[in-house]
Amino acid sequence: MKVQVNSLGALRYAELTLGEMTIICGDNNTGKTYAAYALYGFLYLWRDLISINISQKKTSDILNNGVVTIDISPYIDDIENILLNGCKKYSGQLSRIFATSAEKLKGASFSLTLDFNKDKHIKTKEQYERRISSSNREQISITKNKESEDITVTLLTDSYKVNFPHEIISKIICDTIEDIIFRAYFPTPFIASAERTGAAIFRKELNFARNRLLKEMSLSEKNIDPMDLLFKSYQDYALPVEKDVDFIRQLEALAKKTGFIQEHHPDILNDFAIIVGGKYTVTKDDELYFIPDKKNLKLTMDESSSSVRSLIGIGFYLKHLAKPGDILIVDEPELNLHPENQRKIARLFSRLVNIGIKIFITTHSDYIIKELNTLIMLGNNSPHLKDIAKNEGYSSKEIIKAEKIKVYIAEESLVKVPGNKIRTTCQTLTQANIDSIMGIEARSFDQTIETMNRIQDEIIWGAN
Repeated sequence: MKVQVNSLGALRYAELTLGEMTIICGDNNTGKTYAAYALYGFLYLWRDLISINISQKKTSDILNNGVVTIDISPYIDDIENILLNGCKKYSGQLSRIFATSAEKLKGASFSLTLDFNKDKHIKTKEQYERRISSSNREQISITKNKESEDITVTLLTDSYKVNFPHEIISKIICDTIEDIIFRAYFPTPFIASAERTGAAIFRKELNFARNRLLKEMSLSEKNIDPMDLLFKSYQDYALPVEKDVDFIRQLEALAKKTGFIQEHHPDILNDFAIIVGGKYTVTKDDELYFIPDKKNLKLTMDESSSSVRSLIGIGFYLKHLAKPGDILIVDEPELNLHPENQRKIARLFSRLVNIGIKIFITTHSDYIIKELNTLIMLGNNSPHLKDIAKNEGYSSKEIIKAEKIKVYIAEESLVKVPGNKIRTTCQTLTQANIDSIMGIEARSFDQTIETMNRIQDEIIWGAN
């Protein structure tokens, strides 16, 4: 999957190809968060952005005959244009995604291209079944056989007794075709924004719908319908921040679910508990607490450390929601973490990649990058490296291959901006070299470390 952005915040022009793990590093105010938020927004909204249409005759056929077969191969053949139109629609909504004025993002655009290999049909050769119910009764069945590019839509009730509007039938079928074609390419996203620490402590107060309602009612001098206000369009915060806060506000309900990692990889949750220094718990009265290791304490979120609050959303996501094929997006995972825990979270991310969960992070942490370097280098087949891994407590489950990682540096560089005849120096994302022997070339950090070392050498040895 390749992403391209134009005139988005600090980023004049940038493109990046997602890996199993994607990292953006660089100075402050260089566009890292803009890239992460733009990606999250598209992955969260893609079903609303991509449009597929079917003929009215197909809708009429199912209402009249109770069944219809639709060949989806024309949509597969037109997949690039369908995706292009979806990206254009998303570009027009970027100001809403970032909760800013349209003027500030005038000219901004987002585009995404997919690697269909040589066979566009490769990801649609799966069996598919969907049933739609209403009033506790199944009404519509949609099926697709393996290797087939036909879907069969069947009314499960007498068409004379059920008066389905054409628009509803059409939307159900179109949504199904979109799902069959694109769902394998677009991972389900979860985001932990940089605002997550405050969201954890103020989560009970961060009821956006209620706060908006009270604000409107206080400003209004006439009778109003509260329901009209609740459904009125608002965007006070960037979409990723809103979704992050909404998630943290619902942790008690989420705790009732058993997730894939909890069921199949509980050792990953044990590793996470070591990083956070304890465990989160929800009581039978739906009260949320943190219980530190080896201490007879039960702390509320406002009594807990900043690192506990910073990691709570990630912890609940991993335990109750995460599954292979998802993408975990974390803005600055190092927030509030000691360097040792920054190393450990890098190892945790590698484990998640190795069980099929994609990772996308922005970071200022040299510790995270250096630890990933270690995990890459330990993957080389050498007896002494195996000894080092064993002696230092590294698991084979943490080792990661260099080809799974993509690293980009947010910086000014000379690039060819589409529409310009000559190359231009502008804020962009430059891909860093990754070597299986030497690791990641993250000069964004190396230059600063080299400068500090030089100054300290001069302090110690300069008088000699």
